[in-house]
Amino acid sequence: MQIVGYETGAGTDREPSLVVSNGGDIEHESLAVGHELAYTLGDRHCAGAVDGSGHVSCDDPAAPYCESHDSTWICARCTGTCLKAEMDCYGEHAIYIAAFAPATFKIGVTGRSDPTVRLREQGADRGAILQYVEDGRIAREIEAEIAAETPLPDAVRVSRKIDGVGRPVDEDAWRRLLDRFDVEAIHDFQYGFDLDATPIAETLASGTVLGTKGRLLVLERSGARFAVDMRSLVGHDVEPGATPRALQSDLGSFGT
Repeated sequence: MQIVGYETGAGTDREPSLVVSNGGDIEHESLAVGHELAYTLGDRHCAGAVDGSGHVSCDDPAAPYCESHDSTWICARCTGTCLKAEMDCYGEHAIYIAAFAPATFKIGVTGRSDPTVRLREQGADRGAILQYVEDGRIAREIEAEIAAETPLPDAVRVSRKIDGVGRPVDEDAWRRLLDRFDVEAIHDFQYGFDLDATPIAETLASGTVLGTKGRLLVLERSGARFAVDMRSLVGHDVEPGATPRALQSDLGSFGT
């Protein structure tokens, strides 16, 4: 068995899940709140490719994907000059600002008809839609201009997102930032966590699911709470049964 992907559930009627290959067949391991997840992680190698309802394995040691199976989205590096042989990002795009508690903010672009889906996929706590434009090229140009002038990054490290789990957004910092723009819409996202401390960053796939926040999975095990970047699980061979290895205590985590 191998973990070959994950689904955040954002924008779909599916619940969050880990995508597991079992002999080439695809299974979706629920990440619903209260679900008991119980896998022991083994070696990690390329997750191969999901082809329809089946899985094509790959033994290349690169993880989560080797060069042949890496599907990195080239548009993520765009600043207005198309990096493809032919531009294909026609259609309305939104420029947005995402907030991650307590005070980390980023600029972004999405071509989704509902930009809140993209914000939830990233695990944003707040989102502000700045404007809609006619295509992706224009959106990326404006994004690059804002990033240079603000400056706002166009990406946020997972470690920063983990630091904010269970903490509120700094309202004053958020308002000061938005006062610099003409904002079309503001969104507030709730993920249902009831935590009294920031969970510990860890790579494991066993424990009681407390919830998900974008690609972050929060688990409780032995009285401690852990935040798992689901991308760090992709490529791991797994066996049913909870991991026996010792885990960190949460005594040093942030108390609110």
